[in-house]
Amino acid sequence: MRTAHPTPPIGPLTPHLYQPTAERPVRAKVHRLRTDTRVAPHHHPWGQLALSSTGVVRLTVEHGTYLVPPSRALWVPAGVEHAVTVVEDADLRTLYLHHPPARVGPDHAAWRQCRVLEVSDLLRALVMAMDTRADGDGSALSPDELQRERRIDALVLDELRRARPVRLGVDLPADKRLRSLCQAVLDDPVRHDTLEGWARDSGASPRTVARLFRQELGTSFVQWRQQVLLAKALAMAARKLPMATIAAELGYASPSAFSAMVRRSVGAPPSQFFS
Repeated sequence: MRTAHPTPPIGPLTPHLYQPTAERPVRAKVHRLRTDTRVAPHHHPWGQLALSSTGVVRLTVEHGTYLVPPSRALWVPAGVEHAVTVVEDADLRTLYLHHPPARVGPDHAAWRQCRVLEVSDLLRALVMAMDTRADGDGSALSPDELQRERRIDALVLDELRRARPVRLGVDLPADKRLRSLCQAVLDDPVRHDTLEGWARDSGASPRTVARLFRQELGTSFVQWRQQVLLAKALAMAARKLPMATIAAELGYASPSAFSAMVRRSVGAPPSQFFS
């Protein structure tokens, strides 16, 4: 089994050099990060959108963890502490927003919590076109460049408001015993395929672990682990692996058994969900 954390975490990636303002309400930066890089827990006084143009990253907040492949983006509200782990070499694109995409209207409350969003072709193209120069690097925007940035910003915000949310995330418990077990499952979800195996590793009885899952997360271990497997499958699909390979590596006896699990969990076939 691969070591979960072979290197110490690094500090936040210079967010203060990209602080959004009323004049420049959406700022963009890019970092090329190697597999297993970890960014220590931190937070910002502004919201952020994280997406990867290549590779896969995992963002963890207090109550959950999210895998972000190129087909998805994660919204993190202002003030929410988060940590980053690079699952696969990634070009991590981060947008810092002066205000949430929707401050009024029926959808505004949804932006107060983390959200996984689908990334449209237009949104991806807009993010790739954004200026990523840091403040103080001696290359201030010209008036023409600033006007262009504002036009792109308006389109980015419009695309974010239109982006379809995806129920894809893995809840994490507060209980330290259960959180340790959950972290082990996240690091290697196919080491065991039954609750008994994971409970044995943790030194607790299966009955105790099952009770903690119900109390802490309001779900069963089987349902929770399926969300972990979905996230793992999404990361593998981003590498263009065939569904048969993904199913086998996740311990399913056949592609059809894997497809049935995906349909039950998200209401769509793998071909649609992982596209």
